[in-house]
Amino acid sequence: QVQLVESGGGLVQAGGSLRLSCAASARAFSPYAMGWFRQTPGQERDFVAQIIWAGGTTSYRDSVKGRFTISTDNAKNTVYLQMNNLKPEDTAVYTCAAWVNRFGDYDLWGRGAQVTVSS
Repeated sequence: QVQLVESGGGLVQAGGSLRLSCAASARAFSPYAMGWFRQTPGQERDFVAQIIWAGGTTSYRDSVKGRFTISTDNAKNTVYLQMNNLKPEDTAVYTCAAWVNRFGDYDLWGRGAQVTVSS
């Protein structure tokens, strides 16, 4: 079964940058879309960003527009989330997900990576 493995989380000061990576374990991997979500304790998981695997169309939640960039390296089956000008309110566990079947929804999830932004 395909697995998604995140890396790149950590602790950063406000205004700093981090890049998250998410690699799929399958050799042949062609989902409809890849996304990043985040969750803080006691809160629901929130959508952060999405990219259509073929074509590269992106979308973002309003609070990260202009600061975060989602991208892919299709040859490496990897999706990235470049996060700039980080704010304390961006602190969360970030999880990548795959929307495998176009007529379905996000149905393959990574384990998550902690991002902590200090003020």
